Amino acid sequence: MEIERKFIIEKTPDNLRGFTSKSIKQGYISSSPVIRIRQLADVFILTIKGKGLIAREEFELSLSKSEFQALSLKTEGLIIDKTRYYIPYNEYMIELDTFHKEYEGLIIAEVEFTSLEEANTFIPPKWFGEDVSENPAYHNVNMAHNIDFEI
Repeated sequence: MEIERKFIIEKTPDNLRGFTSKSIKQGYISSSPVIRIRQLADVFILTIKGKGLIAREEFELSLSKSEFQALSLKTEGLIIDKTRYYIPYNEYMIELDTFHKEYEGLIIAEVEFTSLEEANTFIPPKWFGEDVSENPAYHNVNMAHNIDFEI
């Protein structure tokens, strides 16, 4: 079960480059159910996601590079290209995504939780902007299909 909240970021922390980061490229083979392939640095993953906005089932399987390349030919819509920064915050890890290409300038922070209660009581840092957790336009699958999305 994946439980996460998403926030728009207007201004990143000044020391962003000091945090660990990884390049991510991801595409979608299906939007219903969500079937995603992702390259995270030199790791390749197939993910199947259930329905939901804040909480949903998620299953991941490792892929070889050749499997990833073959499945890349089956993707629909845009390939999402972003850099993910890992920022510790209290007992949480903020995953801050800075988007490139079609979504250049968009920055979204995600925080994962172990329960809905924890997600609902989370107090974000002051530099977080609007909570878009329940806005489906900010799900990467919808961004890949450019459904109802404007920066």
